[in-house]
Amino acid sequence: MKSTSLWQLFWTFFKIGAFTFGGGWSLIAVMEEEVVVRRKWATPDDMLEMLIISESTPGVIAVNMATSIGYRQRGFWGALVATMGVVVPSFVIISALSFGLEALAQNKWYQAVFYGIQVGAIVLILNAFLKLFKQLEKNASNLIVMVVALSVSLFTNVNVVFVIIAGAVFGILVNCVFNKNKRLPAEAVGEATKKEDE
Repeated sequence: MKSTSLWQLFWTFFKIGAFTFGGGWSLIAVMEEEVVVRRKWATPDDMLEMLIISESTPGVIAVNMATSIGYRQRGFWGALVATMGVVVPSFVIISALSFGLEALAQNKWYQAVFYGIQVGAIVLILNAFLKLFKQLEKNASNLIVMVVALSVSLFTNVNVVFVIIAGAVFGILVNCVFNKNKRLPAEAVGEATKKEDE
């Protein structure tokens, strides 16, 4: 497999950062298309795992995802370059807009452009949700967590951090109660190897 260059990492995430509007969740669909489909740097399952980790750890989800993918490809320098790639466009654009933002805010063309961007961002977020839902294992516990978390997020003012923590605790409890007799794949392989050696 051909090694991924640092320039490829930077340019890929620079494009993602420059042309994705609406925050981290709208970026997920674009990132999956670029990283999984085009570049083959990760599988859909890898993306789901990295997304879970990125959402559960401090920091912006887009930056966390870029850092994770960059690290998988080229270690520390890959993580640094990918992170810079996704951050630089936002920094440059916001810095440029900050000088004339107050004047532009009343401009009808400016308002029209950002109204269209908001609508497009909603579509990207829904697309990311549908892709993640397809990858989700469809069992009772997962569906219960999804419905409860969605309901709490939509209809209450509970901080999303507490929703994530509650989901993690629920997952641990379910695993301890219902899967306590199931061995992890690594444990099963280790036991099989031990029997062969005997």
